[in-house]
Amino acid sequence: MRHRKPLCALAFAALVAAGCGSSPPADSPDPSPATTSPKDLCTALITKWGRQIYDSGKETYGDYQSMGLSNGQYLILRDTLDLARAERSRQGADAGRKLLTREARERCAKRYRHGQPSGGPWV
Repeated sequence: MRHRKPLCALAFAALVAAGCGSSPPADSPDPSPATTSPKDLCTALITKWGRQIYDSGKETYGDYQSMGLSNGQYLILRDTLDLARAERSRQGADAGRKLLTREARERCAKRYRHGQPSGGPWV
């Protein structure tokens, strides 16, 4: 029983020397999960669904709620697809895809210019 105190003290000293239990330096940033801005999420959703519908050749869009879109995002999708299809007939499929991506980015940026959707979340 006499040998426990020196061993405990030695173990404690080793932990302190290794830095266990110490807090991070004050100037290091707190780790936080990465988040996607509403504008970027809108752009990703519109681009994903837009490309899928555009490349499938289907004229129907499906249910906006099953796509995870708000009504406002769905309107952006429909308008963007209409423009992309018109561009495809004039300039080809690649031009239509580029226009789809550009329009999704621009329209989502406008919709979320204040951080929240203009007109409410489901408009």
